[in-house]
Amino acid sequence: MIVVKLGGSLLGSTELPLWLSTIASNSDGHVVIVPGGGAYADVVRKVQKVAKFDDAIAHQLAVLAMDQFGLTLAALEPRLVTARHELEIAERSWQHRGIIWLPSIMVLADENIPQNWDVTSDSLAAWLATQLNAKHLVIVKSISHATNLSPQQLAEKGWVDPTFPYFSASMPCPLSCLGLGEIAKFSAILRGDVDLMT
Repeated sequence: MIVVKLGGSLLGSTELPLWLSTIASNSDGHVVIVPGGGAYADVVRKVQKVAKFDDAIAHQLAVLAMDQFGLTLAALEPRLVTARHELEIAERSWQHRGIIWLPSIMVLADENIPQNWDVTSDSLAAWLATQLNAKHLVIVKSISHATNLSPQQLAEKGWVDPTFPYFSASMPCPLSCLGLGEIAKFSAILRGDVDLMT
């Protein structure tokens, strides 16, 4: 299984439909998309400032925001299907469909995941990659080339959240961080073409 985190910042990008189409056409049931929070999570931040609820509640709402972006991605590419837990992921895989993970059920059930803004969809993608024993984690963001940076370097640059190095440390797989314009490299990862991945 390849886990692909699509950042919420991609919403509105002319490349987003191409990323989704590439996954839908080439996943064969072996790609799970982790949606970012994007604009939906931004609303949670704004509401928290007004309502002044604590970070634990904000975390829960931000995870639900990931569900919302996931449903948005499914609307943009109808060939993709959603899954809320590991059994559904397995079922969609058997159906040879590209999968969009809606994380709220699995994440909010795990009391070991800190409930604050330091844990975002980046860390949750690493968490899912560990749960699924994935063979690759790909993080797609609106940034420049970052494939050869370590999790710690990505966190220091602010390209992933502060807890990402912790969550990625237990992953059973390599990490690639791709930006816009790197669809060809992404396709190589899906094909398992190691020579074109770096």
